[in-house]
Amino acid sequence: MIATPRSHIAMFSIAAHGHVNPSLDVIRELVDRGHRVSYAIPAAFAEKVAATGATPVVYGSTLPTDDDPDAWGTELIDNIEPFLDDAVQALPQLAAAFDGDRPDLVLHDITAYPARVLAHTWGVPAVSLWPNLVPWDGYEEEVAGPMYAELKASPRGKEYYARFESWLTSHGIDLRPDLFVARPRRGLVLIPKVLQPHADRVDEGVFTFVGSCRSEPGPGEWRRPAGAERLLLISLGSSFTKRPAFYRDCVEAFGGLDGWHVVLQIGGFVDPAELGDVPDNIEVHPWVPQQAILREADAFVTHAGAGGSQEGLATATPMVAVPQAVDQFGNADVLQSLGVARHLSMEDVTPGRLREAVLALVGDPEVARRAREIAEGMAREGGTKRAADLIEAELA
Repeated sequence: MIATPRSHIAMFSIAAHGHVNPSLDVIRELVDRGHRVSYAIPAAFAEKVAATGATPVVYGSTLPTDDDPDAWGTELIDNIEPFLDDAVQALPQLAAAFDGDRPDLVLHDITAYPARVLAHTWGVPAVSLWPNLVPWDGYEEEVAGPMYAELKASPRGKEYYARFESWLTSHGIDLRPDLFVARPRRGLVLIPKVLQPHADRVDEGVFTFVGSCRSEPGPGEWRRPAGAERLLLISLGSSFTKRPAFYRDCVEAFGGLDGWHVVLQIGGFVDPAELGDVPDNIEVHPWVPQQAILREADAFVTHAGAGGSQEGLATATPMVAVPQAVDQFGNADVLQSLGVARHLSMEDVTPGRLREAVLALVGDPEVARRAREIAEGMAREGGTKRAADLIEAELA
């Protein structure tokens, strides 16, 4: 049921695959239901957004992109400060773009700070489309407090928080920056509930888990090569892919392994020549149709990003999780606790350990049983259609 025919919905995100991709099927569904959707996004993702039927509202961004992950720096403050800098300069652009065309509802990625400010200014409801783990009751004391304590005591950290609070106050928002970022008015969580730590302590009056909202691959999009008894996909996602030594370990681990065919995604930063001689049973690509391959795969070596983790779970594919950054370490622990994966730190990676982990997972019938059980549970969470229903309820 369409709550308000031809309602105007505005979605806001940043130019990053892990933040845009989870929302696209929800946006497509809203357009199909008759709503007019404007999607604020930097130019690099405008074409992908337009393919959903939404209208891209292009704005200039100062954030580092997936093409230059090193620009994020090495310290915690380096990772969070750019979002505030970008928000401050993007807000006037976005306010001008929507001048005279105020939406009825704002949807936003967790990193899109201007969206909540604009929703407050316009007096319209805001809903966060949350692509990763959410805070639970006690999260601030157990995780965020210890993690940010040193930063908040530093001169640079104090300046950052003072500037953030001043920016919020100047727009009439009386919230501490930490709460503004981590505690939305309303959140739809686009991951399966099994990936959420302390799920029983999440406030489901704020956060609703709708599960994966990613479209199924089309028929014939990818097929297992003839003669491949077993298929392994190896991918570190889109950002942290400058790992030639890791890829060489993978080639040594699985090259020539009897009955196995390997698809190795290396991203755009590594020259295939850096891998040396690659055996015939391994194909190397910068990018691959990951979800389609996982439909055929027997195992998955992954960085345990939110997207890859849920795609592995949805396809009941056993995983070796080799996390690279941020929430991936927690995801890897959760996947292992579910009984469908092994967490192997990058420092502990050797060809022998990689091979042993994959073969042990694939050879364990209990892993297969548990993986099927989780995939079936995820299918019942509702996904895209439930997310759209909940968004329409906000319009009503």
